[in-house]
Amino acid sequence: MPHLALYTFGVLKSPLADPAPLTREFYDIGDAVYRTISRHPGHLGHAEPAHNDQGVLFEADWGAWGEFAVPTWYDKGRTALTTALAATLSLWTDPRSAFDAVYTGLHREALNRRHDWFERTGHPSHVCWWVADGVTPTWQDGVSRLEHLHDHGLAPHAFTFHHSFTPDGVRISSRADVSSS
Repeated sequence: MPHLALYTFGVLKSPLADPAPLTREFYDIGDAVYRTISRHPGHLGHAEPAHNDQGVLFEADWGAWGEFAVPTWYDKGRTALTTALAATLSLWTDPRSAFDAVYTGLHREALNRRHDWFERTGHPSHVCWWVADGVTPTWQDGVSRLEHLHDHGLAPHAFTFHHSFTPDGVRISSRADVSSS
């Protein structure tokens, strides 16, 4: 049975290494959100660096999730001191589980504060796609699908929660349909 892959990407207003209270607050809520989401029904896994270094993204060993990659339009730093991004890559049993995890509870509270932490870039902040059972999506998969979504729009291999597709490529037209699938 196919699983849903989810890639999220956002450009932060400040580098991850910034000691300002807003950056610390972002880290603190992010840690709590990850713990909550990892226990959410339907969550199968998410990319984590082998050595769990905060802020070390480009040099980290991500194992089966592949080499860390970002969209071509990301133009900020790439070192532990200059990186100003937040990205996630996760695997879910189905769209409803992922949707519920993202749009309820602690993560919803964080989404309500996103403009405190993230720049408005005009690019999509997430993309979903289906992967076969036993397949681990890679960072490059997420990047290429997010870029496709931005450049060409929705497709069965690059969609959003609000306008998604079944594993067979049939379009689901509304968020309500996704959340009940």
